[in-house]
Amino acid sequence: MLPLVGRGFKHTLPFVFPSHHHHLRLHLSRSLMATATSAKRVGTHNGSFHCDEALGCFMIRLTDKFSNAEIVRTRDPQVLEGLDAVLDVGGVYEPSRDRYDHHQKGFEEVFGHGFKTKLSSAGLVYKHFGKEIIAKELQVDEGHLDVHRLFLAVYKSFMEAIDAVDNGINQYDTEQPPRYVNNTYLSSRVGKLNLDWIDPDQSPEKENEAFCRAMELAGSEFLSSVRFHAKSWLPARSIVMECLLARWSVDPSGEIMVLTRFCPVMETSFIELEEEMKIDPPIKYVLYQDDRSKHWRVQAVAVAPDRFESRKPLASQWRGLRDEELSKEAAIPGCVFVHMSGFIGGNQTYEGALAMAKAMQNLDHQPSWFLQLEPFFCKFWALFVFHLPRDAIEVVAQYSTTYKLHRPHFQDSIMQLHT
Repeated sequence: MLPLVGRGFKHTLPFVFPSHHHHLRLHLSRSLMATATSAKRVGTHNGSFHCDEALGCFMIRLTDKFSNAEIVRTRDPQVLEGLDAVLDVGGVYEPSRDRYDHHQKGFEEVFGHGFKTKLSSAGLVYKHFGKEIIAKELQVDEGHLDVHRLFLAVYKSFMEAIDAVDNGINQYDTEQPPRYVNNTYLSSRVGKLNLDWIDPDQSPEKENEAFCRAMELAGSEFLSSVRFHAKSWLPARSIVMECLLARWSVDPSGEIMVLTRFCPVMETSFIELEEEMKIDPPIKYVLYQDDRSKHWRVQAVAVAPDRFESRKPLASQWRGLRDEELSKEAAIPGCVFVHMSGFIGGNQTYEGALAMAKAMQNLDHQPSWFLQLEPFFCKFWALFVFHLPRDAIEVVAQYSTTYKLHRPHFQDSIMQLHT
């Protein structure tokens, strides 16, 4: 049993927070450099560590109750029994005694508020102390409405993944193998801070130093998430809410929204607010002005914040085109570009960007399966006009609009048959 105090702790914790968080920096300095006279002691297991207990130990030190706590890493039941708080070991979840383990049989605690992922030790600490930590960061009372909003947002965007990974919960319900390996997420990076098996020094002191670095890493990312949501996500949320309420003045369909000020976090705030405000029909396109070029963008809304697919991407025949070629194809002046995936396009003016979004409404009655199979329909249709001379292709292509076939696909199909 080795308390994380003394030379090793001081040597491995030169962690400094931005000066505008002076109150938090001082608070952490007191707790992380705790001395043997600390009033509180927090226990967790020794041996290999994971992200959840490293983060849990970091967070609990941000509270008033455990601000001067020293970390005791052990599995000795007698030692654990005498500690003020125990995380991720001991087989007990009892908040009244500050026992926060999640490995015992029958444990099914979740965060609540609609979240159903089983909690890890970090999630348990956050559930009971998260509002206090956030309120300190915002320098407001715990009852402030923004504290509750951030409490939920930080859990959704940061904490829940740590709970899920530690409990072995897959992100997707599928038996298909992943398309790529992702070893850059926080839990993975914390795990790599464990002592390497070939390291000749496997002493408890070295292990504790490694755990110290894990606390630094997990804690710094947690605080970054809190600060991001406080400084960027909350203001963006207010802007997006106002723009959603004004959507009917943009277009009678209610499916086009104008963002009065571009927010890099717009999509995350937008989709959550859309659900909260029960927006119906859902927004398909968002217009905003690019700060550098002063051109206007028309962006197709993603089906989810973590998905690349759009609810309704821009027209396939526009994709990859630029400037005059695009303006001619779209029959809209001032077009600048459309991305190859169709998720975003640009126009020199607001009116042009709005026209691009409105033009997409003409395809509303075209089912998605038809759009995906459109090139094959065009080839099939072209077989019937194969005998026509080249100068008749343009005439037939005009009539093809009756069947909602895009002219570029149709003409390409006939040209291939003629060659």
